Formats: sequence, structure tokens, C-alpha cells
Amino acid sequence: MSTDQATRSTEAPARGVWQRMWTWLPDRVDRRVVIAAWATLVVQIGIVGTGGLVRLTGSGLGCPTWPQCTAGSLVPTDEMGIHGVIEFGNRLLTFVLVVVAIVTFLFVVRMRHARRDLFWLSLAIGLYVPLQAIIGGITVLTNLNPYVVGLHYFASVVLVALAAVLVARVYAVPGPRSLAVPRWYAATTHATSFLVLVTVIVGILVTGSGPHAGDGGAARNGLNPEFMQHVHSWPAYITLALTLVLVVGASRTPPTLRLRLWTGLLLAVEIAQTGVGLWQARAGLPIWLVNIHMVLAVMLVAAMTAVVMNLKRPVAAAA
Repeated sequence: MSTDQATRSTEAPARGVWQRMWTWLPDRVDRRVVIAAWATLVVQIGIVGTGGLVRLTGSGLGCPTWPQCTAGSLVPTDEMGIHGVIEFGNRLLTFVLVVVAIVTFLFVVRMRHARRDLFWLSLAIGLYVPLQAIIGGITVLTNLNPYVVGLHYFASVVLVALAAVLVARVYAVPGPRSLAVPRWYAATTHATSFLVLVTVIVGILVTGSGPHAGDGGAARNGLNPEFMQHVHSWPAYITLALTLVLVVGASRTPPTLRLRLWTGLLLAVEIAQTGVGLWQARAGLPIWLVNIHMVLAVMLVAAMTAVVMNLKRPVAAAA
């Protein structure tokens, strides 16, 4: 057998394997795509909880450098104790996010022409995850600068919003869409979403002024925490009032939009968030309540995103 023949005989099985793998990937939205989209949302919310645990237990500098854990070790040493384990464990969870992002992208790559929305959303999330990890590294290298820490949290807020959009889009019919609710309702929804954003940003500043710095020696942003708590409550209460308008107005929207469900979910998260916020303030900011408050904040963003994503329906259905 000649060299060329041997090469072709070796390459043929390899091409066959790749061909089978390619044809196995979904060419339309099926159960695998739906599960991957939901998994993306769940892990993005979940890492907010574990990241909050790192900060609230004072483990923010458990690994004092980045990308290694110490100057001479990739993993924590015995001398670093539980703080090193907690911080390093949170870093390892980034790889879970990477795996989920890669799987989600592979599940939509075959439908990149028919479902460009899913393709670009999954690609954006996949590229954003390592960027978020880099921001996390910068927080360590800046000794937990409160504004960098806040940026790290806000990056997770954006990722949760993108994941929520991805979940909404896997259930949507592709193609042009038109507004399916009254314009006042759409305007109220967008005003509510803006106030959710303001509430989250002010909440980040409140946390940056409070006692949970992530490490005993980390700086605070210098703002008055008691005053900032009041400032934080103002957009939160306006958001709650506007959400009540959305819940009542949802009864006059097409049932196919399921806005009764999504506005109800939004209201439930806001009530829970408000209750936990008041409780933690009166209880002296116990770490478990603060962590729940942080997770509820990104769940609020996800619920708000779901409402916004369901204001339109396909043009054909509208006609």
C-alpha cells in the first residue's frame, strides 16, 4: 500500500466520526437545546450565590493572587485554611460555566442560519464567561477594590440577563416580531426594567459601603451605608408599584404572551427581595440573608427580562 493510500485509509474513519458527531447535533430547537438554555441560566445564577459566599465569609483573598492561587501554587495550600478552599472552589466553578457555554454553543451551531438569535446569544455568553473570570482576577489583584468587586457582580447581572434572553428565545418562533401589547404597557415595562437596573446598581454601591468587604483589610467605597440603604429603597419601591400596574394590566394582554405568569413571577421575586432586604437591615446584615438578597437580585433581573421578552409575538401570529 502506498503512503497516500495509507493516509486516506486513516483519514476516512476520522471523517466518519466527525460526520456522525455533526449530524448528531440538533438542527432545530429540541429538548437538548431547551435544557442547555435553562442550564445556562441556572449556573449563571448559581455562581452569584457561591461568589457571594466567598465575599461574605471573608474569603475574597483566600487565594491572594491570580491566575494562580499563590505565587508558587495553582491550588490552595494547607496554610491558607478554609478561606483558600472557598475562594479556589469558586474559581473552579468557572469551568462549569465554560463547559455549559460550550455545550450550548455546539447545540445551536448547526442552526446558525435558521436561528441566528440563538447562535449569537450563545456565542456572546461563551465569550463573556472568560471575561467575567478575568474581572474576578482583577478584583484579587486590586485587593478587592469595592468598585472592581461591584463591576464583577454587575458582569454577572449582564450574564444572567443574556441567559434569560436565551431561554426566552428557545421557546420563540423565529422571524419578525411586532408589539402585541398596548404602547402604554410596553412603556411601563421598559420604565420598570430601567428602575430594576438602577436598584441593582445602587444595591451594589450599598454593599460596597457595608461591612462585608470580602477581607478584613479590604477598603470600602466611603459612602454612608445607612443613607445608601434609603437611596436603595427609593427605586425599589417605585419598581414594586410599577410591577403592580403590570400585573393588573397583564389581564388585558393576549394569553399567548403569558404575561400573567411572568409579571406574577416578577412581583413574587420583588416581594421576597423586599422582605429579605428589610429583614437583613434590621438583623445586622447576617451573611446568609445578604447572600439570599444577592441571589434574589439576579433572579429579579431574569424575571424582568422574561417580561420584556414577551411583549412581542411573531408577525404572522399577530396578523
